[in-house]
Amino acid sequence: MCNQCVIEDVKRNMLSRRLLFKGAALAGAAMAAASLPTPVLAQTARQVVDLTHVYDSTFPTFDGQPGIEFEWAAEIAKDGYQLHKLTIFEHTGTHIDAPFHFSADGASVDRLEPQKLVAPLVIIDVTDRAREEANTSIEAADIERWISANGDLPAGAVVALRSGWATKVKSPSFRTDDAGKFAFPGFGKSATDLLLQRDTVAIGVDTLSLDPGNSADFAVHNSWLPAGRYGIEGLNNLEALPVKGATIIVGAPTHRGGTGGPARILALI
Repeated sequence: MCNQCVIEDVKRNMLSRRLLFKGAALAGAAMAAASLPTPVLAQTARQVVDLTHVYDSTFPTFDGQPGIEFEWAAEIAKDGYQLHKLTIFEHTGTHIDAPFHFSADGASVDRLEPQKLVAPLVIIDVTDRAREEANTSIEAADIERWISANGDLPAGAVVALRSGWATKVKSPSFRTDDAGKFAFPGFGKSATDLLLQRDTVAIGVDTLSLDPGNSADFAVHNSWLPAGRYGIEGLNNLEALPVKGATIIVGAPTHRGGTGGPARILALI
């Protein structure tokens, strides 16, 4: 066989192999694309809304004690850099309630599944009712009305109460009424019992607690969290969001064995 024939035969074999590998790569890419999970984003994001309060030792807490304290551990003048030592109670500021908060064997905050921290956001608005009754609560009928008006709840949703309470955060009325009794909106157990039947990963409030202020038994804490779901308390800026269509990103802390903790919460719309 002539040298030129050998060269041409080698070229043809190499081209055939290239086409084979290219076809296999394209087929693999197509299979990978087909196996991707359903996108978590409700729509292409045009805006990021921060749902997190900036907080310090004056931020309202359930027991009235400072939830965070700062102490300088290093300073520029002495050390050439700056570092705070922080003393933090887990449930302060905008924060997460992990199942472990109300369940001896529940998941701690570091064990929350990442895929449940990015979710469609549903907002139930009770602002008008809250003006008249501080301890108003979302009930099953409110969830059903939302579904009638907006369609079914998205799979894997976070359902949040919007009451306008975040605007009160610098006032004693964020926490108590004029008589000094706890007074703020929350979820009713009929609502969370309904949500436990749905693929709802978390509930959130713009108030101090998942339960309304006048709750005597923390019925929602005692049923929702032990069921393996989590909660978000102290949300901010919910007024900037539509009642459906936003995606929430929950920046949960990951300290081992935590019952919850301060979190950075964002929404994409």
